[in-house]
Amino acid sequence: MNSRQYWIGVVSKSHVAIGVAGGFTQLNHGKAGPLERMRPGDGFAFYSPRDAYPDGPLLQAFTAIGRVGQGEIFQAEPADGFRPFRRAVEYLPARDAPIKPLIDDLTFIRSKQHGGRCSGSDS
Repeated sequence: MNSRQYWIGVVSKSHVAIGVAGGFTQLNHGKAGPLERMRPGDGFAFYSPRDAYPDGPLLQAFTAIGRVGQGEIFQAEPADGFRPFRRAVEYLPARDAPIKPLIDDLTFIRSKQHGGRCSGSDS
């Protein structure tokens, strides 16, 4: 079955801006696993609980949207020696969309009273 899937990365807005500018996504501190499950054409969005990691102002908004691009995952080689895995994403023009007005309509949020609050790591 080759149906399209949809993915959400939870990342601070300042880190989302880096991915959008570079046309890629990077998740879970650069781990390959989440990216290996994605296929070209899948939908992709970033949700940003904060403006900056780890203690920036609360944002709680979707901050980017696009489609997973062609090609395999690749490993970047930044100057600091950190070699995260990345995957191409073709981002669409978008503006921040606060999650709170959307919570009731988002079927993937199991606990509506906790929607918009996320814990976890930033990439």
